[in-house]
Amino acid sequence: MTAGPSPAAGLEQFIAGLPKAELHVHHVGSASPRIVAQLAARHPGSAVPEDPQTLAEYFTFRDFAHFIQVYLSVVDLVRDAEDVRLLTYEVARDMARQNIRYAELTVTPFSSVRRGIPAEAFVEAIEDARKAAESEFGTVLRWCFDIPGEAGLESAQVTADIAVDLAPEGLVSFGLGGPEIGVPRPQFKPYFDRARAAGLHSVPHAGETTGPQTIWDALRDLGAERIGHGTSATQDPALLAHLVEHGIALEVCPTSNIATRAVATLEEHPIRAMADAGVLVTVNSDDPPMFGTDLNTEYGVAARLLDLDTAGVADLARNAVTASFMDDATRRALSREIDAYTAGFGG
Repeated sequence: MTAGPSPAAGLEQFIAGLPKAELHVHHVGSASPRIVAQLAARHPGSAVPEDPQTLAEYFTFRDFAHFIQVYLSVVDLVRDAEDVRLLTYEVARDMARQNIRYAELTVTPFSSVRRGIPAEAFVEAIEDARKAAESEFGTVLRWCFDIPGEAGLESAQVTADIAVDLAPEGLVSFGLGGPEIGVPRPQFKPYFDRARAAGLHSVPHAGETTGPQTIWDALRDLGAERIGHGTSATQDPALLAHLVEHGIALEVCPTSNIATRAVATLEEHPIRAMADAGVLVTVNSDDPPMFGTDLNTEYGVAARLLDLDTAGVADLARNAVTASFMDDATRRALSREIDAYTAGFGG
């Protein structure tokens, strides 16, 4: 007698075909080993290996500070507008293979502008790639322009200028990334005020490697509508209650948190406590090739940590739709697609 597929295999199959949205994934951090190696070969002399096989070892991080160091070495490979377009287009291709229908990609224009790419050329490159990707792959890309906090207030000024003055069609939100320790959130308030006045949503990282106070600062000073990571939120019951009351979602990235040592082990990850508190939890991949993961894998990790069946996993996908900044037509279409796929799976 031949055994049938295991429940885990069935769930993995369900996740692979599930239409999904992703809300916390970085532009450069999504570069596959193949693309990183191509960029390294185009720009010799970098610390980044040109051999895709050795990149896995290079992408093994001692701690969050080491991750930032490695991440910035890859950022340094994106040196002209063609690099930007190639990277963006290929990221969308990889997303389409995972049935990601919509993604809000965190983009850090300051890093490219500082390296000599004119802001106008940068924006033109990502917009050209966005339109091509939607036409050819069916994946809708939107942008979160992100301040690299480690670069200080100059980077905030440049990022706000590009976001507000150039205002690319795909831009929906304004963010803040990089290290949290030594980079207090309140100093960025004027730049978030300007972006929000221009109609952009506020989505800063907070509480990834610091305590709940950083999340409170992001909420009170930056007007955060979603929180990137928010790992430490479970340390403060009042904060959890606030997130629930105001419908503020957390962009949770389990494997990333382990890779950067923000959380010691998956078993200790607070995602279960977040969900049990009633917080709107979304699951994301952050910097997928750097962490040896992708969104499908993260859904599998979350399903194990939360004890989810296919219906529960589908609800995770719906959470991302709810928490997204997609337009109403896209929201309705993706919601219908998730419902139809779930109803028909295994039928």
